[in-house]
Amino acid sequence: MKTIKISVLAFTLGLMSFNVVPEVKSTFVKTADATVVVWKSESIDLGEIPQNQPKKITFEFKNTGKTAVLITDVKASCGCTATDYTKTPVQPNQTATVIATYNAANKGAFSKTVTVTTNADTAPKVLTFKGTVI
Repeated sequence: MKTIKISVLAFTLGLMSFNVVPEVKSTFVKTADATVVVWKSESIDLGEIPQNQPKKITFEFKNTGKTAVLITDVKASCGCTATDYTKTPVQPNQTATVIATYNAANKGAFSKTVTVTTNADTAPKVLTFKGTVI
């Protein structure tokens, strides 16, 4: 009986975690995150545009960092928008463009997005354009 109690005690102690880590206060001071990609405008209002005439929308950004930025992906929110973008690395202090061409086939108000992924940001940037087709 004594052996069983010792075995159960040993088993229970084996399941317990003895990994005690003392709390250490960080001396690291976080500064404001430096944005490398600075967009000229993230939202563009086109106002009224004529029907059946594709409209070209240009989004521009500047690389304010110290290394090259590469646009890795650009996706439009619908099939009514075609995209093009700077495919070469954008060097520091240089600018690049993302172009969305909206097929203004249907009359009425619209709001569309273009999602841009770069090697500089962890999250994609969502750019917006809106207007009314007359």
